Amino acid sequence: MFDGVAERYDLTNSVLSFAQDRRWRRLTREAVAPRPGERVLDLAAGTGVSTVELARSGAWCVATDFSQGMLRAGLSRKVPMVAGDALHLPYADEVFDAVTISFGLRNVVAYGEGLAELARVTKPGGRLVICEFSTPTWAPFRTVYLEYLMRALPAVARKVSSNPEAYVYLAESIRAWPDQAALAAEIQAAGWSSVGWRNLTGGVVALHRAVRRQ
Repeated sequence: MFDGVAERYDLTNSVLSFAQDRRWRRLTREAVAPRPGERVLDLAAGTGVSTVELARSGAWCVATDFSQGMLRAGLSRKVPMVAGDALHLPYADEVFDAVTISFGLRNVVAYGEGLAELARVTKPGGRLVICEFSTPTWAPFRTVYLEYLMRALPAVARKVSSNPEAYVYLAESIRAWPDQAALAAEIQAAGWSSVGWRNLTGGVVALHRAVRRQ
């Protein structure tokens, strides 16, 4: 499915998010707070646009994604790229200072196991940042947002995406995703501590942060 949307993935994301995706990437980088000399894993990196944002810090950042089509679409970006399964990451234990995943955790078939696998490759005391769609906090806005998800989003995707059917799945997966507190509990259970979150765009997106247990 992701191979099928790779060609116009970044453009489609910008259109569907009303260009909010750029702001979300910047805030994710600020939450990760990568420093020169650190190693950072950007999981579910797609075409690597989020990895490029992280690498602006001077840290060594590697894009990893299950979809080789997505990685091929981003080969022009000057960041290292590795094909890998989120449930069986091709990295040794405790090698990263920080790990992050943006809009990809929903697509891991057993995301609790994926969170534990991220903990495995993170140094004790290392940082986790998850940028993911979430639940708007104001009820009237939540109603409008869900209407957009289920009706308008697929219609817009038909105009700009190289695989519009994939965005029907996108809408359904967002609607079924746990809210902020429920996801925080899952993160805590997977080997992380000091779990918290920040709502973005009224809770359409949430940035969850945590620290790898010592």
